[in-house]
Amino acid sequence: MDLTITANVWQHGWHVVMVPEDEIGPGFAYTIGLAHTHGTPELAMFGLDVRAMHRMLNTLGDMAASGAVLKDGQVRQGVVDGHPVTLRDVDRRWYRTYFGRAIGFYRRPPLPVLQVAWPDTEGHFHWEKHATQEHHESQPQLWLPPDEHPAGVWTAEL
Repeated sequence: MDLTITANVWQHGWHVVMVPEDEIGPGFAYTIGLAHTHGTPELAMFGLDVRAMHRMLNTLGDMAASGAVLKDGQVRQGVVDGHPVTLRDVDRRWYRTYFGRAIGFYRRPPLPVLQVAWPDTEGHFHWEKHATQEHHESQPQLWLPPDEHPAGVWTAEL
């Protein structure tokens, strides 16, 4: 796996790790190499099909490779069909729980990671009060410290 990651970073500028849904919890995906190649934060998505998240992370990776600055609080169009995504800084205390391969690649915790949050079909993000309970639980809120995150599937591994 380490050779595959290194080869993809060398050839494409980054690699996307896909962790499929299983009995432990929902799937997620994250990049490795964007910081190394383009000096931009790594990206992570949660709660959708891993292949869809792979495509979306590659779309954002292409934006970064073309010179777009990706940062906390940004709203980006053109990533999820007809809906914006919001980028949020991930609290470093989550890195060991979710980004182990990135830590292995960088030999230390990676540079900043941005969570790519997606809205429900009504355009509500999972932290907003108008989102359904299902959508509230569809993604973690990794900008919160682990001890402030609502208990649930995303905190089970803590």
